[in-house]
Amino acid sequence: MEFGLRNKNALIIASSQGLGKAVAKLLVKEGANVMLSGRDEDKLKAVQRELEGIEGGRVAYCVTDITKNNEIVNLVNRTNEEFGGIELLVNNAGGPKAGAFIEMSDDDWQHSFELNLLSYIRIIRETLPFLQKQGGKIVNIASSSIKEPIPGLILSNTFRTAIVGLSKTLATELASDNILINTVGPGRIATDRVAHLDQINADKQGVSVKEMEAKMKAMIPLGRYGEPEEFAKLVTFLLSEANSYLTGQTYLVDGGSIKSI
Repeated sequence: MEFGLRNKNALIIASSQGLGKAVAKLLVKEGANVMLSGRDEDKLKAVQRELEGIEGGRVAYCVTDITKNNEIVNLVNRTNEEFGGIELLVNNAGGPKAGAFIEMSDDDWQHSFELNLLSYIRIIRETLPFLQKQGGKIVNIASSSIKEPIPGLILSNTFRTAIVGLSKTLATELASDNILINTVGPGRIATDRVAHLDQINADKQGVSVKEMEAKMKAMIPLGRYGEPEEFAKLVTFLLSEANSYLTGQTYLVDGGSIKSI
């Protein structure tokens, strides 16, 4: 299957590690030019060096705090200046604070709104003029909580679900511009975020992290955590020319753990 990603220009949010990095790496392998973004310049430099060692597309980075609109504007402008346009966008953000409803302050809610929803809105708005020029693809990364709320993650359950509504609505509004937009929700993928959540749950239950991991894996039909590269394969397909008719859809990469239809 030809993905047709060579020389395509991609902006990948939160790509210094985890899922964002995995997507960036696969896109570079397919020949796309990739703009990395994140708050930690040292991590971004390291990822840039790693990906530049792959025979494929060009790699650049821009230090960005996506809770600040002026930095989003700068990121999008830098991407355009570096590559001469933007055709592919992957929205991504770190997970919000874990905890129950009663534990969350107004500041917690506000920060999660700005990080996990408003940032996606702002980034799409800023990239839209470039995507409209010749059509493009957007993938919004959410969570498996968009299908089944996760206990102890009230903030994620709220704002990740809102991403689905945003994507579904935009799929109709942007179709005439030949812009396809989809949402992908990861289940338990082996990232620092999942390791952090396992530690929190282990502490609450008074068990070791290994015991918690074993308990969580037992709930997954495939019996293991997914790898970031496995998640990246679906995102790459949705961004590629192989996807010409899928838009407004929601996909899970969860090893079969979510039981709802």
